[in-house]
Amino acid sequence: MNTEVIKQRLSTEERQKEIVRVAIHLAAEKGIDSVTTQDMADAMKVTQGAIFKHFPTKDDIWLAVIHWIRGRLMTVLEKAASEATGPIDAIERMFYAHVTFIGKHPSIPRLLFTEMLHKKNSKLRDLIQGIISGYEERIAGLLDAAKTQSLVSQDLDSKNAAVLYIGMIQGLFMQVSIFGGKRSLLEEAKKTFPIYLHGIKKRNEDA
Repeated sequence: MNTEVIKQRLSTEERQKEIVRVAIHLAAEKGIDSVTTQDMADAMKVTQGAIFKHFPTKDDIWLAVIHWIRGRLMTVLEKAASEATGPIDAIERMFYAHVTFIGKHPSIPRLLFTEMLHKKNSKLRDLIQGIISGYEERIAGLLDAAKTQSLVSQDLDSKNAAVLYIGMIQGLFMQVSIFGGKRSLLEEAKKTFPIYLHGIKKRNEDA
């Protein structure tokens, strides 16, 4: 009896993961505003009722999607940071890891920053705000650590430098999206990040 319950629970979890994957794929293909639960059902070759069996509402699906994004992105970023030799190296590794992650999942920035999700559902908005705030705190903490090691300017505003860091990634993605295949996200990132580093690093006059 217990075995049957466990199998059923795992089956449900796998189905939910499949719905999340399909929602992310369709968001990249059609745009978030255009994706319907019927689209998800058609892509999975199931009925719309089968979708609602696992998620009561469409908003619940997007909430699960954002949870998936948070888990995957934070895992990627922490792995990058764990391989660093210091706070500046960690910031750089996290930057390129994030850019690479977006390259593999181009719908993610749209999901995190789409106005539709923010306005429709306070739970979604709060979750996305939490992801961004936590990310900013992580980068600001690394910048503070870099200050103690005299790697960056002592008058650097770590909090706003962290905001700029995240905004830079979003801005790069928007530019590449506008220009289509004419620009590479990773190549543009390689040109941009050194400018950011130049702006925050310690100057000779700070010595």
